[in-house]
Amino acid sequence: MIVGLDARDIRFPTSRHMHGSDAMNPDPDYSCAYVTLKMSAGEQSGNGLTFTIGRGNDLCVAAIEGLGSHLIGRSLDEFEEDLGLVSRLLLNDSQYRWLGPEKGVVHLAAAALINAVWDALAKRAGKPLWRYVSDMSPKRIVSAIDFRHIADYLPYEEALERLTEQQAGKAVRIETLMRDGYPAYTTSAGWIGYTDEEIVRRLKAAYAEGWRHFKIKVGGDLQGDLARCKLFRDTLGSEVQLSVDANQVWNVAEAVKAIKAMAPYDIYWVEEPTSPDDVLGHKAIADQVSPILLATGEHAHNRVMFKQFLQAQAIGFCQIDACRLAGVNEVIAVMMMADKAGIPVCPHAGGVGLCEYVQHLSMIDYVCISGTMEGRVIEHAAHLHQHFRNPIEIREGRYVAPITPGYSVDLWPQSIADHEFPHGKEWATEMAS
Repeated sequence: MIVGLDARDIRFPTSRHMHGSDAMNPDPDYSCAYVTLKMSAGEQSGNGLTFTIGRGNDLCVAAIEGLGSHLIGRSLDEFEEDLGLVSRLLLNDSQYRWLGPEKGVVHLAAAALINAVWDALAKRAGKPLWRYVSDMSPKRIVSAIDFRHIADYLPYEEALERLTEQQAGKAVRIETLMRDGYPAYTTSAGWIGYTDEEIVRRLKAAYAEGWRHFKIKVGGDLQGDLARCKLFRDTLGSEVQLSVDANQVWNVAEAVKAIKAMAPYDIYWVEEPTSPDDVLGHKAIADQVSPILLATGEHAHNRVMFKQFLQAQAIGFCQIDACRLAGVNEVIAVMMMADKAGIPVCPHAGGVGLCEYVQHLSMIDYVCISGTMEGRVIEHAAHLHQHFRNPIEIREGRYVAPITPGYSVDLWPQSIADHEFPHGKEWATEMAS
């Protein structure tokens, strides 16, 4: 039984070295609102987090503490029996919901709590989260989805039918996943605050490690963006894949102009070319820059927004975020809608714990939903993994399937102590100055 919770404001000073910098967010301090569900004696705790980039992390902590009261006194047996219960408890609090609804700080907080429950369930089952879900029957998986507001696009019966179709090949796909891992791309070489020399050094090092798909940040001045693309191709040639990320800075006309100018550099996708809320803007851009495809989703608030992007054929890649959406339940719903649309799921990661999270989600998509890795990659950023008990493992540009029970976001106690804001040792000196 859940007898209490502990929510912490954990921040890492990544802005000191420009890690994570992009055209919209020049000085991020990668952070997480981190929650531990305290269990009755003998039961293993569940951990969850939601990702922010510094200021405002405290707001997520406060929302976790407020929403978390709905979980106190509930047993894991209840959540095991009814996989949709945790979402209903947290997302249907009408007074908190008013602050969204189903978006913003409250939705981020709900994600941390929902993911913590799934973490506890997977640990109790003795399985990594991806395998815990993969071993479920189609009816069990579908029961986790809230079809309200999406049934016009993805009815319950259709979702169940698709999962049932994919049952036959599950065992083979699990075997393939355990042997080969899951393809990935890296963002760590191309942050916008890096010098050209630093980018070249990091590109060469990443190539030597086996990476063959890279993403660089754009969205400064256009000539600078073109110079970055040229620098990339001059460094690694034409046999590797290049994606670019504008982080929302362009309007529609600017995006079309910039993407057409970058087209000669063989761009795999252009990420967040304009406002993440502008479905029709993405559609207008996509129509004008084809065959270059757009990717978005790390700031898409909920399943309804993804439904509209997919219905409008406005994106070529669906970038789910493990914390922007309300945890595992809502992610499964979005992955199923993307599968119906024929759009590859390529999760947003980086940050704190997002890589640890989304490896499980892509593997669930492969084993249970889409049945393919074709055109799919998981984002990778090589920062902060040492703070987790069970960090991601990468081999030759692919995620190795995790085998430790849970959802992979257990932070080391010392990392929590050192980075808790504002009194951890990483912050105490700065706050005193």
